[in-house]
Amino acid sequence: MSIDSKLYEMIKSSGINLILSLPCIMLKDLLCIIEEKKEIKHIPITREEEGVGIAAGAYLGGKTPVILMQNSGLGNSINAIKSLLQLYKIPVVFIMSHRGAEGEEIMAQIPMGQLTPNLLDLLGIKKFIIDSTQKIKDIKNAVNFSKNSLESVGILLKKQLWGNII
Repeated sequence: MSIDSKLYEMIKSSGINLILSLPCIMLKDLLCIIEEKKEIKHIPITREEEGVGIAAGAYLGGKTPVILMQNSGLGNSINAIKSLLQLYKIPVVFIMSHRGAEGEEIMAQIPMGQLTPNLLDLLGIKKFIIDSTQKIKDIKNAVNFSKNSLESVGILLKKQLWGNII
């Protein structure tokens, strides 16, 4: 089973029933699986903070949403996270490809890549780092933590999860 298939199965088994996504080279195969299977409602979005608003409304309507995005979009979401999600205790799971970290070839990705783990801490968002197939199960732990605490969580998918294929 491919890494992306394992990620998909863990997302599905975690009770996620709405996926909002932005394009990302690291997430492209996962997004293809989501589209192909059509087992989880999927809404492509154009901006990360748009996803935060949709996810908040979906949660209030009884859904368990996740936003699939690049970590660089975290900066675009800060105000919506602080003034909507955290203020009203609306838990949203952010699954982010961690661009700009080790092995990054695109220089423009590096500043936000280095900042992301500390930014999650600063925002008070518990982070889960997935850098191996053994840690994919932490997606379920993250979703359960989010549901039980009514807090958003950040899941960082490291490049080494996929090996050298990206």
